[in-house]
Amino acid sequence: MKENKLRGWIIRVLLLLCGLTIAHLGVTLFLQADLGSDPFNVLIQGLHRFLPLPEFITHGNVHIAVSFLIILVLLFVDRSYILIGTLLCMILGGPIIDVFTFLLVDLINNESAMVLRLLSLVLGCVILAFGMTIVIKSNAGTGPNDLVAVVLSDKSGKPFGKVRIAVDVCFAAVGFALGGTLGLGTIICACLVGPIAQIFMPFSEKFCNFCLEQ
Repeated sequence: MKENKLRGWIIRVLLLLCGLTIAHLGVTLFLQADLGSDPFNVLIQGLHRFLPLPEFITHGNVHIAVSFLIILVLLFVDRSYILIGTLLCMILGGPIIDVFTFLLVDLINNESAMVLRLLSLVLGCVILAFGMTIVIKSNAGTGPNDLVAVVLSDKSGKPFGKVRIAVDVCFAAVGFALGGTLGLGTIICACLVGPIAQIFMPFSEKFCNFCLEQ
């Protein structure tokens, strides 16, 4: 019994890592298009500009602080959502993006043709949505910013796609109000990722269940 449980967790973590890698390939394509930050990072940017923080506090530091704040709130709301994958997403997301950025920087950047940048942006949103659903359906944990939509969807019974759009719009609106910069990419990301993830969700669930049953 213990061996089966351990095997199940190993497979879940491997699925999560697979989904995390796919999702951050999408994030990298989105970022390399350089047409605006994703909604969560607009929020982080706004907080970083609005709060009277010391100069040595970076955007990344605020990102980590907000992520830990989300985890802290969830510990009181429903700690069952905080799993090993939540921490893995926090730790590995940045390095994965760095690797993909190194590989893609000469192929797509802010000097590329606008058509190519728009294609990279939309493709990035699709890949991000797909990878995110594998992470969610691995049931090994989800990144703090994605957990906001997951928890609200579960608790309200509303479709994930619609909840994700609402959460992204709120992130972007609050961030913009605090001084964050909105771009075309922010709007496209807020409108696309949630609905596309909703489409991919049943497939990702079947795929993860298939892997766990082998």
